[in-house]
Amino acid sequence: MGATARYTARLHTSFDTVRQLWQRLEETGLCTGHQGLAWVEGIAGRLMPKSADLLVVEVNDAATGLHVMLLPLMRRRALGHSVIEWLSCGVCDYSAPLLADARPWTRQNADAAWAAVRAVLPPADRIHIAGIPREIHGVANPLALLSAARDSIQIASGLVMDGEPETLVKRICKSSFTKNFNKHCRRFEQLGGLALVEAETPEMIEEQFGRLLDLRLNRFRELGRFDLLTQAPIVEFYRNAALQGLSDGSVRLFGLRVGQAYLAVMYVLVMKGTLHALLLGIDQDAVANVAPGLTMIGKLMVWARAQGLGYFDLSVGGQGYKQHIGASNSVLAELCEAMTLKGRGSTTYIRLRCKAELFVRSKPRLYKAVQGVMRRFRRLKT
Repeated sequence: MGATARYTARLHTSFDTVRQLWQRLEETGLCTGHQGLAWVEGIAGRLMPKSADLLVVEVNDAATGLHVMLLPLMRRRALGHSVIEWLSCGVCDYSAPLLADARPWTRQNADAAWAAVRAVLPPADRIHIAGIPREIHGVANPLALLSAARDSIQIASGLVMDGEPETLVKRICKSSFTKNFNKHCRRFEQLGGLALVEAETPEMIEEQFGRLLDLRLNRFRELGRFDLLTQAPIVEFYRNAALQGLSDGSVRLFGLRVGQAYLAVMYVLVMKGTLHALLLGIDQDAVANVAPGLTMIGKLMVWARAQGLGYFDLSVGGQGYKQHIGASNSVLAELCEAMTLKGRGSTTYIRLRCKAELFVRSKPRLYKAVQGVMRRFRRLKT
């Protein structure tokens, strides 16, 4: 047990001792879909390295004893040193604690809570938490407020949804996207009927997930881009999470079907009024001059609003299609803290690498050339 003037912290190394609290905060507090208990337990059980340590930190108010937040972390070995990082393993877009309520946070309070967390964490060479969103459902994310936090090179995009579903696309999206969306829908209808189909049975999950894998891997292979779905454990994690999601709707699969053929499949999380778009597979060459991916997103936005959802999260990345739709961007924060000489060396390397990447991204011609080299290299490996 660690304590500061304002907060106390308790370290859990098993879900068994924190499960009830987690479920309560998930139900009554604030969190993103990436911090749902079933999702995070799946990460720990299927993706966390066997030698890594689970570290779930419970933070409480020192004066009242009331719960404040939970932070799911892990400690692992990385190139000759130890690092404490978010329990993500590549399948969490956002590093955000589960907050007990919507109380406002200040930098001073955030630093005090983090001091309590640091007091109970085991020894490590460094701490590295990436993908920190600025807010959690309108409440300032205490991790983003930390004095040690800095802007990262990552951005997240999304759209606020309100009003009637039938007019949603016209009202909140750019006029150019709305025009193309309507044109594509008409074209697909002419080819045999257009339907957004949700996978509602294990058999449909298997069918749509298999189609998603085929579409995505073929597309990424053509582009020479890396995809986590080339790794069998990642594939099994996503498949299992989708099957588990049938019980509560937190994980869903949707297919855009024209006639009997799926031209696009999207994998999403749904929690706290938000739809998080995670994986999209498209058959870009099936029909000339139409975009099944953008059509899928438009249809799914309408579906989400009809379910009463208020935010469509387009995930991390600065892909041009997000701006074409009309999404708003937010820069994610990052936390890098070194505790030992080894940790300082690794942290310095990470910061230099990020600066180099930011420089390359700021030079369009150079960035395009680097991308071309990486694509050719990946094609050679396959």
